[in-house]
Parts: sequence; C-alpha cells; structure tokens
Amino acid sequence: MPTITFSLKDLQHLTGKKITIEEVQELAQYGKGDFESYDNETDEVKIDFGDTNLPYLWSVEGFARLVKGVLGMHKGVPEIKVQKGDYQVVVDKSVIKYRPFIYCFAAKGKKVDDYMIKQLVQLQEKFCETYGRRRQKVSIGLYSYKRLAFPVHYKAVDPLSVEFVPLEFKAKMNLKEVLAEHPKGREYAWILEGFEKYPLLADDKNEVMSLVPIINSNFTGKIEIGDENMFFEATGTDEEAVNLAAVIFAYALYERGFEIYFVEIKYPDKKKVSPDLGIESVAIKNEYATRLFGLELKESEIKRLLEKAQFDFENYKVKVPPYRKDILHPYDVIEDIGIMYGFDNIKEFPLTTFTHGSTTKINEFIDKVREIAVGLGYQEVMSPILTNKDLLYKNMNLEDFGTIEVDEYMSETYSVVRSWLLPNLMEVFSKNKHVEFPQKIFEEGLVNSRKGDEILEYHRIAIASSHDQTNYTEMRQALDYIMRCFGLSYDVDETEHDSFIEGRVGRAVVKGRKVAYLGEISPVVLTNWGLGMPVAALELNLTEMFEVMKNKK
Repeated sequence: MPTITFSLKDLQHLTGKKITIEEVQELAQYGKGDFESYDNETDEVKIDFGDTNLPYLWSVEGFARLVKGVLGMHKGVPEIKVQKGDYQVVVDKSVIKYRPFIYCFAAKGKKVDDYMIKQLVQLQEKFCETYGRRRQKVSIGLYSYKRLAFPVHYKAVDPLSVEFVPLEFKAKMNLKEVLAEHPKGREYAWILEGFEKYPLLADDKNEVMSLVPIINSNFTGKIEIGDENMFFEATGTDEEAVNLAAVIFAYALYERGFEIYFVEIKYPDKKKVSPDLGIESVAIKNEYATRLFGLELKESEIKRLLEKAQFDFENYKVKVPPYRKDILHPYDVIEDIGIMYGFDNIKEFPLTTFTHGSTTKINEFIDKVREIAVGLGYQEVMSPILTNKDLLYKNMNLEDFGTIEVDEYMSETYSVVRSWLLPNLMEVFSKNKHVEFPQKIFEEGLVNSRKGDEILEYHRIAIASSHDQTNYTEMRQALDYIMRCFGLSYDVDETEHDSFIEGRVGRAVVKGRKVAYLGEISPVVLTNWGLGMPVAALELNLTEMFEVMKNKK
C-alpha cells in the first residue's frame, strides 16, 4: 500500500490553512488513509493510503486538494487551466506494437527546489510501481524543457543502433548495455524481453531523452534545482491509465503554480491533444443511499456531500473529476456520499435474526488440500475470476470448451468467467521471468463453464512448477502425495490435451471420475506466453474429488 511523506508546512501552504497534525490524522481517513507518524524536528508527515484506485492521493498536492474539499474551502470539480502550446510529439508506427500510447504536457514558470523534486519523484515512483504495474502498464518521465528541441519523436529502434549517457552515469552505452549494466536496466529489463526493437524518446536534434520505460538520459532527463520549465511524458500499454498519469501530474504542478500547456500527439493515423481532461458523468438515485446506508437524504444534502468529495451535482447527474478513474458504477459515487457523511454518524440497526455460522464440509476439505500444496513447497497466488478468451484459450493452444461471457463488459481484459485455472498460473510465470527459479505456485478457486444450456461450477486447484529440470514426474509425485493424504488410489490414463506435450500428459481417474490433467506444458504454449523455462502442471477438480470422499464413507 502506497505510503507518502510530506512536510506539514507544505500542506498548510497548499491549502492556505493552518492545519494541525491532529486534523491531518482525521482528514486522512477521508482518503482511506492511515496516519502513521509525524516528526516534529523534520516536520515530516507519513500517511499510508490503502486504496490503490486513488493514485491522485499519492502526493501532497492531491491530499491538499482532498482536504480543501472536505473542509468546504472548494466545492465541486477543481478547475485547471491548460493553455495552448506549440509542442508536438510525433509517434512513429514502429513503436505501436511495443508500447503504443503516450500523453504529455509542458509546465513552465515556477522554479523547483530540492523538496519539490523529491515530491515529484515520490509521486512518479508510487504511480509507476503500483498503478503502473512496475512500469509495464505505465511509466513516467520528467525532463528539463530548456534542453529539448521540439518536436519530440517517439519510436522503436534497434538496441545496438543508439548510444546515450543514462541518468547518473558518465559514459555512453547502447541500449543493450543499459539493460545489462545500469541498475534500473537490470531491474526493469524484463519489460523489454522478447522485443526486437526498444521504445525510445528523442528530440528533434536526435538527442536521446529516454530508453522507455527504463531510464532517462543524464542530459535531458535530469531535473535540477532552479529549473523553471519541465516536459512531462507518460507511456504505456493502457491508454486510460497513461492519460490518468498525465492528468494527475498536470493538476499537481498547476497547484504548485506552474502554467500547464497542451501537447499535440501525432500518431500515424490520427492526432490527439494531451492531456485529455474530459469529465465523465454518472447518474445516481436517492434510493441508492437509502438502500446502502439507511439514509434519507434531501437532494440539497446529497449535493453538499458530493461537492465536498469534489464532484459536480445537478438533478442527480454527477460530474466526475478527470483524475478519478475509480468511478465505474453509481454505487462508487454513493460510497463517497457515505464517506463525507461519516460512517460513524450512521445509526446502527438492531439485529433481527441470530444464527450460528460454520465452515462447509467442502471448504474444510479444500483448505486441507491447500495446506498440502503449501507443504509441498508451492506458493499460493490469487487471480480474478473474470478474465478473457485469449488468456484461457489462444495462449493455451486450446479451443473454447464452453465459456460464460459478460454481455456488457467494462474491459475486454475481464470479459468472461474463467473456465479453468492453469492459464492464470501461466500468466503469473510470464510476469515473473525476472524472478529467481525454480518457481512453484498454485491457485485454488471456482471455475464455471457452459455445457449446452447448463452452467457448471467446480472448485479446482492448479499446481505448476517452472525450472530447467521440471517434468511429468514432478507433477505425478505431487498428485500422489495429495491422494495418499486422503487415502485415495487412482489411475492415470493416456490422453491428449493441446496445452500439454503429446505423450507427456495424463488423465487422473478416481473410482470412475476423471479428476485431473497433469503433464508437461507444450512448447507452443510456452512460446505464446514468452517463457523460456519449461513448465509442468496439473489441474485437479476438487468438487469431483470431494464427491468421491463422501461416497467413500
């Protein structure tokens, strides 16, 4: 969970109010934050913001904006004035397949000091490491505007064709050398693994600005004390998240006194003005607050509470600030009404029923299986029950065997209900290629599939191992141990499964019930996931196994 530090005096300056440290403790709760400490000697405040869907709060500027709303110093959506600027970024078609999105702006007219630089770096790192998924989804760069010649060019280049001096280094390196020798290169090289060309930002004089998303140039990408003009860029694979980074930084610098300028982004087939400050609207109903909180609120009261939360409200239409991308449903707005009203102020309802709770027998059984997997040295992972067909089938070299699809999904990434678990483990491996091997993981959870008009639901566990010596035997040993722990015997039949190597895959059968696949993952599947290390895996149907256990008694 992101923890930020800032000066209390700076917070007072940004809000224009003499806020006490006791008030800070209380105000942090409005942003779902936990006050951690205050150092009277250094004037340093530390707050842990637990909600990773509110990245604008990961800076003192964002927290000050929240405070001004809560205290009634500002009502509704905060305004930001962005001026038209003669700045362009030209996106070459070569970079589209690697890292397709970029948003930028220029900030001018305010000298930076050491404290401000540290605050900008803090926000940059918190955003990229968490919301930006360790720079893979979004990365951010800040540059000294005085050293740039516009337009800026965003392109993909051969790793050996370009040399530059990376940040905090003195000697020129080609891009391959940066990944091998620079600390940030070694830390984030996994993002570019498998790329034939690397994303690069350079100005119109071909001065390298950044090897994206690894490291800036020591010449153009180094903000120094006294600099007045900056250029901001965010790149990534998720356009909404990339723009959100630009919006959050634009607000933060604007509230610091900078003048913010739009940048024109010229793609091969279109143009965009950056940042996009479009305001979205959500329709709510009074009855939602009654249903969730038992509150009977007048329209004027709802308006007052939502304006404290920095929404605009009229006739039950709510306008959402551009830095709030966590509002996906009307109930997300209602939640903010509850926060501003104060959950402690909501009266308790008396209990009307009383029951004894207990764990179901199948859950007791599942927990024992999970404990066995942990005892075998496997680490548990958890993934969303919603996923997509590419992950379930295309990457697994498999035909759709009956998927439950979401009619009106918000994101194609989460457009279907998972029908098996092993693809989730393969995705975990693909995102952890930079981590030490062997890697041994498992996941237990519900899966759903469609058979004709019937919807089937099962509890399953998938177990997978990745290292240079893994093989079918390793999975057979894991399954043997699980079965022995429950006193079950089983047979393994020859079978075919397109996700596994032919002749290295089996079907486990217990008392006539087909309960598991186990074997070595096909090289085709490994290639689809960009994996260079072998994987052996099994997936066990715990619902079927539990039925066998019941009938055994």
